[in-house]
Amino acid sequence: MTDDPGFAVYIHWPFCAAKCPYCDFNSHVRHQPVDQARFAAAFDREMATMRARTGGRKVDSIFLGGGTPSLMEPETVGAVLESVARYWTVPDGIEITLEANPSSVEAARFRGYRAAGVNRVSLGVQALNDADLRFLGRLHDVEGALHAIGLAREIFPRLSFDLIYARPHQGLDQWAAELDRAIGYAADHLSLYQLTIEDGTRFQLLHEAGKFVMPEPDHAADLYKLTQEVTAARGLPAYEISNHARPGAESRHNLIYWRYGEYVGIGPGAHGRFVENGERIVTFTEKLPEAWLERVEARGHGITGGERLTREEEADEFLLMGLRLAEGIDLVRYESLSGRSLSSKRIAVLQEERLVAPVGNSRLRATADGMIVLDAVVADLAR
Repeated sequence: MTDDPGFAVYIHWPFCAAKCPYCDFNSHVRHQPVDQARFAAAFDREMATMRARTGGRKVDSIFLGGGTPSLMEPETVGAVLESVARYWTVPDGIEITLEANPSSVEAARFRGYRAAGVNRVSLGVQALNDADLRFLGRLHDVEGALHAIGLAREIFPRLSFDLIYARPHQGLDQWAAELDRAIGYAADHLSLYQLTIEDGTRFQLLHEAGKFVMPEPDHAADLYKLTQEVTAARGLPAYEISNHARPGAESRHNLIYWRYGEYVGIGPGAHGRFVENGERIVTFTEKLPEAWLERVEARGHGITGGERLTREEEADEFLLMGLRLAEGIDLVRYESLSGRSLSSKRIAVLQEERLVAPVGNSRLRATADGMIVLDAVVADLAR
């Protein structure tokens, strides 16, 4: 924990080889080669605009997300990282993460990414079961995933990979065995997400048509509790609802988000949150990659909207983000953002229900039971 949550740069590469049926991220499939040099130049121009708004800042983390950033050539990644260093101060040794899919073609680029400066890779493995990988629309199999994990562990100082659980017909014993196997391959970090049905996805259409049945809420809660127990017993406790790490190996970039730090979002559909003239600003950009590109080339940025948050909105966001963390929130910082204290009566009721717990005299965290119903806990506290 630190008094300064940090400043991060997020770069969004919006292209994928295929659209996964569960995904509602801003990702697009293109059957013709993408002009990567043109996009890299546009990233640079948008960064120049954002630098004028943020002023000179020290960057604490850089994250290349998507989409599938591992479709970028290493030279493109190198150019983008050089642009970040051109506009802000980038100290040696900061966390620079790239999301990757574990196909053999993309894995072959790993050495080039490392040479460009990437020191952490986040692999979208999603399952260690070939049948479920097909169900999830993934282009790799378990063998390909394990090959990519091994290669990443060899090349990069830090590695994380994702798994999706609460899949249809997934039993507790089945998930426990898969999770135990995953921990055996993990270096020091795992992201473990419950499958959800998101609006506008192919899974939404299939689910509404009765093509598959999601686990009952009580079973999904049992899977969540099992996840916490297994990871804690194996030395990767949850430091956030869906993220598990050995002490000291937490994702620095995501901690900036959850601790309500500042970040700029560069690229199609990227969001940013940073302080400008004493107020927290929200920015978001054009989602369609080609339209974003034209906007940047014409105007210097792809921003299509934004807002200035009120103190109440800042405080609500701080609650929502911070209570996801095992460390909880700093109550003094909440008071500073909102101009008021949290209700001691509401805290007492939630404590009695074992949904929140104090951490010393100055912090409040959600309990394991509280994490399962966190939205309700936050709504109650924010009233």
